[in-house]
Amino acid sequence: MKILMITPYLPYPLVSGGQIRTYNLLKNLAQKHRITLASFIRAEEEKKYIRELEPYCQKVIVFKRRKAWSPINILLSALTPFPFLVCIYFDIRIRRKIKEELTRENYDLIHAETFYVMPNIPKTKIPIFLVEQVIEYLVYQRFVEGLPAWFLPVKPLLFLDVEKIKWWERYYWKKSKRLATMSEEDRQFIQNNQPNLKIDIIANGVDIEYFAKTKKQKPAHPTVLFVGQFKWLPNRDATKFLVEEIWPKIKKSIAGARLWIVGRNPPHDILNYAKGDIQVDGQVEDIRLAYAKSDVLLAPIRNGRGTKYKILEAMATRTPIVGTRLAVEGINVRSGKEALVAQSATQLAEASVKVLKDKNLGRNLATAAYELVKNQYSWGKISDKLDEVYQEVGKR
Repeated sequence: MKILMITPYLPYPLVSGGQIRTYNLLKNLAQKHRITLASFIRAEEEKKYIRELEPYCQKVIVFKRRKAWSPINILLSALTPFPFLVCIYFDIRIRRKIKEELTRENYDLIHAETFYVMPNIPKTKIPIFLVEQVIEYLVYQRFVEGLPAWFLPVKPLLFLDVEKIKWWERYYWKKSKRLATMSEEDRQFIQNNQPNLKIDIIANGVDIEYFAKTKKQKPAHPTVLFVGQFKWLPNRDATKFLVEEIWPKIKKSIAGARLWIVGRNPPHDILNYAKGDIQVDGQVEDIRLAYAKSDVLLAPIRNGRGTKYKILEAMATRTPIVGTRLAVEGINVRSGKEALVAQSATQLAEASVKVLKDKNLGRNLATAAYELVKNQYSWGKISDKLDEVYQEVGKR
């Protein structure tokens, strides 16, 4: 089958969840389909990574995206019905290039990764398969709700933009022939709003062989790990929740405990948490080292739906997990079996302390989690499911 896949990022290097997902799906589908990858880039130097993707693609096309805070984007979001998020990616010149590509080649299917690239797709009879990694308007809505009081004068404008995201996101759900989410919770949420849509679950996966090679090392001090890419707003919120409300409770119970925060692009407020018993690393050469040297992964996610890579990676490295329901959403984790699931700061702290004090509990959680991820969340199994959907959506 001939497929045009449009993504809001070049899926290499593998530094974000979206990049990891798209790269591994391309890698596993390359022998079954002829895929043309059309991706947005932020800088010209990203073009050097195209060669890493060419073995899995018939062709790789890149579009230079405007800088997020470009005056053009601000003006477009103020003067058009489009929200700021869509304005970052929408470009009439890119739409023209995609139209030329669709005219030149006989595609069976267009795979759009995220709704906000879809305004660049011209009117076409080719079926569109939309993958929603998260429900974007919910993420931004929670972010605006959580802004400090000094944002009050501009909050109405920000909420207006959230409403625009909501309208366009739902609009493009209906424009797609088929839709996919990362989790059953997201699928059900969209289904309740759009009962006539056909929605599949194409969960995230993990490279089992790569992460299973991790050799656990006993840290010098009891170590709690947080992992997150800080361009994703829910990770910033989770870190603030962890440091300010959960960590003081853990410290009271575990003498000498350390908190290790690992993630790319930490903003200044996250970097400022680094002191004494808290370490912040904006870049770890091999993320497996972080799992290897930690006693428990703590994921107090309060916003942002979809499957979290940090959870799958921890499972594959046999690292015990404590997290919220949102943290393990989309994964068939049972609380008390593969992880400890809690909600409040007190409950999350108590669960973390329990794992740190009871080594047998930690080993049992880690072993059960590893068996689950190995059997259900390998990229091979995930790509097989996606292939089935391609066959159904793309058939003439």
